[in-house]
Amino acid sequence: MTLTRFQQITGRYPSLRLAVVGDFCLDRYFDIDPSRPEVSIETGLPVHNVVKVRCQPGAAGTILNNLVALGVGTLRPVGFAGDDGEGWELVRCLGRQEGVHTDGFMQTSERHTFTYSKPLVHHPGRPPEELSRLDTKNWTPTPDSVAQALTARIDVFAPRIDAVILMDQVDLPETGVVTALVRARIGALATERPEVPVVADSRRSLRGFPPLIFKMNAAELAKFAGRPVETLADIQTAAVELARTNGRPVFITLAERGIVGASAAGEVHHRPALPLRGPIDIVGAGDAVTANLTVALAAGAGLPEAMELAMAAAHCVIHQLGTTGTASVAQLHQELFGTLGV
Repeated sequence: MTLTRFQQITGRYPSLRLAVVGDFCLDRYFDIDPSRPEVSIETGLPVHNVVKVRCQPGAAGTILNNLVALGVGTLRPVGFAGDDGEGWELVRCLGRQEGVHTDGFMQTSERHTFTYSKPLVHHPGRPPEELSRLDTKNWTPTPDSVAQALTARIDVFAPRIDAVILMDQVDLPETGVVTALVRARIGALATERPEVPVVADSRRSLRGFPPLIFKMNAAELAKFAGRPVETLADIQTAAVELARTNGRPVFITLAERGIVGASAAGEVHHRPALPLRGPIDIVGAGDAVTANLTVALAAGAGLPEAMELAMAAAHCVIHQLGTTGTASVAQLHQELFGTLGV
């Protein structure tokens, strides 16, 4: 990618309007100081003294955070939180970010706020040590009334949006935002406005999703193909088959091997991962890839250009330790061209 092309693509970001539909969670980091040890008088168990609490949107919120960092002009999160303290904190974290409009986000007493609580022990001179995480999730199906309220919010932005990301983050199907009703509405939007990139990602499987732009890993691709896909050639062949079936591009992340992208016309590309420069934390890398692929496509990038930007973003994020990181346009510039600032 040339510098001129980089500037053309990223220069369009401030004028774009993107929606992120999916499972937003609250990431709570508890920073623990191991130099302040105690033992509980009541239980005799060790006490971890928390010296700082940091909150930020997670899951689909991590994708949103990346889009904010990239300077996208208008961002609309569509999802839900519970009518609880964690929900209040999540809505506050969403709303205070530049360009984010929370009118499509709802709070409801019929759901808990999806929350990841992450205790981190900070040892001098080495990366933070994460203790066992404490999760709050919903274990019952999302009520139809909630799903219908979400589709009504999608109807509002559908005529005036430049790209959509659909992010399914829950472990049990139909317990989060991306229910059958919501998937059907997003599928209809992709049909109504075929010029709009609609990128889908799921922590379980994209099987059963409408034909959107799929982003997945090699193991998920193998399940779709019904056969092992281990070599790069195998992955490229299976990706093209799926892209042709969907009539939309497909992106396959390959960890240290980079990313493969295929178009419905049979075009296929591979971009390698960038060399590591020290300790890494892979949390959030996939979300950075999803965000950068989508916004680049919305800005008019071709598949290989979007993939190159996504790999630069992933490389930047994995070197941010003890947090779920993001990458700005200036940081992408540094990754690709060796200088900060654009």
